Amino acid sequence: MRRLLVWLRRRAENVLSALLVAMFVAFMLQIVTRYVLNAPLSWTAEFSTIAWVWGILWGAGLVLRDEEEIRFDVIYGLMPGRLRRIADAITGAAVVAIFTWSLPAMVDYVTFMKVERSAYLGIRFDILYSVYLVFAVATIIRHALIAWRAVTGRRLGVNA
Repeated sequence: MRRLLVWLRRRAENVLSALLVAMFVAFMLQIVTRYVLNAPLSWTAEFSTIAWVWGILWGAGLVLRDEEEIRFDVIYGLMPGRLRRIADAITGAAVVAIFTWSLPAMVDYVTFMKVERSAYLGIRFDILYSVYLVFAVATIIRHALIAWRAVTGRRLGVNA
């Protein structure tokens, strides 16, 4: 099971890398066509924005490890281990509860947006917004594992 999770994490990293490369290529194409050829392309700005949003949510949900997140944790750093575990359990459970509670509304909104399309590429908004559902489910799972680790003192998940 661990090998499968490591393999899946690597594939998520590959997708994030591809999104960053695609965004960079579109951005460079936009610069060249606008400033060198004096024939700007409209779709490149939209594509770069979509790739950026997908990259942020995909990366935050599936690639970023808990210890890699940037936090302002001055107070947390001063807490003794037991109090940290209590704080982790409470915040993990709160995130799980809030995201789980809001998930049906998120699904409704994303599926409702199938009626709209992006301006230049014509991509349906439900497809564009679907990455938020991936992010939300991954956030629920990640914070459930954080709460589990805090309550039991055992580590679960993939840190490779």
